[in-house]
Amino acid sequence: MRIAILLTTYNRKQKTLDCLRSLEQQTLPENTELKVYLTDDNSVDGTAQAVKQQFPKVRLLQGTGSLFWAGGMRNSWKAALIGKYDSYLLLNDDTTLQQDAIARLLVYNINSALQQKEPAICIGNTCNTEGKISYGGKRLNSRLSLKSAFVYNEKDFEECDLGNANIMLVPAQIVKKIGILSDVFTHGIADYDYTLKAKRAGFKVLVAPGFLGVCMNEHGHNWKSSNVKLKDRISFLKSPKGLAYEEHLFFVKSHLPLYYPVAFLKLWTKTLFPFFWDVLKK
Repeated sequence: MRIAILLTTYNRKQKTLDCLRSLEQQTLPENTELKVYLTDDNSVDGTAQAVKQQFPKVRLLQGTGSLFWAGGMRNSWKAALIGKYDSYLLLNDDTTLQQDAIARLLVYNINSALQQKEPAICIGNTCNTEGKISYGGKRLNSRLSLKSAFVYNEKDFEECDLGNANIMLVPAQIVKKIGILSDVFTHGIADYDYTLKAKRAGFKVLVAPGFLGVCMNEHGHNWKSSNVKLKDRISFLKSPKGLAYEEHLFFVKSHLPLYYPVAFLKLWTKTLFPFFWDVLKK
């Protein structure tokens, strides 16, 4: 079994090296081969040089400096497609894998192949250093909003709707059917869009048992406080690393059209009346 590991990085040298080291230490099923594709988006902290020196087998790709997360991941994925792998593992460069993470992630699809069943996207939950869930798979509460809850099970794979690509295994059959991450998205949202698109195409999206790695959620508020100037809040609204206004609404319109008016109002409330939004969120 050949698996392409897909990463992108920008000025996170030590985290990237720790992630690659955790990959190198994986205990894998017999006849499993990993190949790492890493896009360095023009880092200035010496990431590329350190990777070349410490992990010479990594396929290091050069970004433009403006790819952001989704663009960098697409860049790595496109390069990997040439190799015709059995699966593609999307991995955040700030994620440190447990030693058996990939082996545990593969269990469902290995069994499905033996039983001649359809493959599934498999998500790995991550936790912070205190053992609290940080990223992973989520189940939507309804099709009328984006409200969701993490899916977690110690023993079994469970279905979800939204998957973070901090750890996301995508079999080649699914890629052949739905392609890679959409070009519509610059930074975030692309992984949520991908999992919902896979479900629409008839594939399962599952969360693997337990925690497969450690990754800190350091995003904080996804809106700016009222002491920030309005023009800066509007800039944040439109920024790919902010509220990603147009991309967010495109995502909602594509997958949750009944929620669209509410999503529109929420984005502008966060921007124009952040104090009011803070009160509402309590």
